[in-house]
Amino acid sequence: MYLVSAVGDGAFLVTFALFFTRHAGLSPASFGLGMSLAWAAGFLCSMPLGEFVDRIGAHRAAVVLAAGTASAVAVLPYTRGYAAFLVAICAYGICQSGLTAARQALLSGLIAPAERTRVRARLQSWSNGGLALGALVGALALAVDTRAGYTVVLTMDAVAFATAALLLSRLPAGTAPQPGVEPARVVLRDRPYAMLALLNAVMLLYMPLLSLVLPLWIAQATGAPTWMAAAVLAINTASVMVFQVRVARRVTDVPTAARTVRAAGLVMFAACAVFATTAGGGAAWLICVALVAGTLLQVLAEMLQSAGSWEISFALTPEGRHGLYQSMYNSGIPLARILGPVALTGLILGHGMVGWLVLGGLIATAGLITVPVSEWAQRHRSHAAPPRRG
Repeated sequence: MYLVSAVGDGAFLVTFALFFTRHAGLSPASFGLGMSLAWAAGFLCSMPLGEFVDRIGAHRAAVVLAAGTASAVAVLPYTRGYAAFLVAICAYGICQSGLTAARQALLSGLIAPAERTRVRARLQSWSNGGLALGALVGALALAVDTRAGYTVVLTMDAVAFATAALLLSRLPAGTAPQPGVEPARVVLRDRPYAMLALLNAVMLLYMPLLSLVLPLWIAQATGAPTWMAAAVLAINTASVMVFQVRVARRVTDVPTAARTVRAAGLVMFAACAVFATTAGGGAAWLICVALVAGTLLQVLAEMLQSAGSWEISFALTPEGRHGLYQSMYNSGIPLARILGPVALTGLILGHGMVGWLVLGGLIATAGLITVPVSEWAQRHRSHAAPPRRG
């Protein structure tokens, strides 16, 4: 299911911006605003969607949200007017945000606690393979560059999510619905978990790096050929496919997860420092070597952060509340998609080497703080009363 939806997403991600700005009549600014509103809607709805997941059950919710994503993507090529585009793209953002939490909650109900992080790592590896395959399909549409070609790709993404909904419907139910659970605000009262979710959101600021910031940085601030932007993305994708499961093996409980996140922050700082050295020109081959070195450090940090954050989010969630708690923890994803592009392009393209070091320092600090906050969360969980049922 992860692989099928990832193939559709890979094709979607490399084509939908050009489709709407070159063939659907939207200006880049209007399209960018629409995407920001879509992820803002996903962020604002994350908590209610998490409560929805717990109330009807992760299995049923995942099917509904996968089908909703398929429907939103299916209508996108046929929207007429900006208002219709906003409705469809916001529906997409909301369903995608909810689907992330629903799939995590479903995994929690189907997999033994000791195996959840390793299984999630395997799924991440498959997803990256699917994204790479989908990107190749999308590249064909980019080469043709016609409205019909882009429509075929978007339709393929819709079919992929519809297929994922069908596959989800055939899985065991996992965790039972919790119709009497407390309202969504209960997770906000869990202060250590909320703090860990905030720190995770800071760590996720790396998300726009490879897709947006590095391509612009390579083109504007270095003497490297522009094809290096594609090369670093390929290195990242291949590395996750091959090594994510191995990296996750070292994570066995909350303390090892927190230390892994701390290591991720320090490695990300090193990656940013290496990227900072590519400013100002120089020998092209030397800059390319530095970009590859920085990319290898960045993808190591990404894999460490992912493995550690999965274990923290799973292990510190009360049973029966995985939908709500996973929604809270993963709300950093739409938040990074909203704030990351603006913040990182302004910071790095505007301030160069200093900007890289500030970004690395911010992520490293979040990783360091994760260790004491996770210890606080464990103490809080050990003294907390069982969740009250209505």
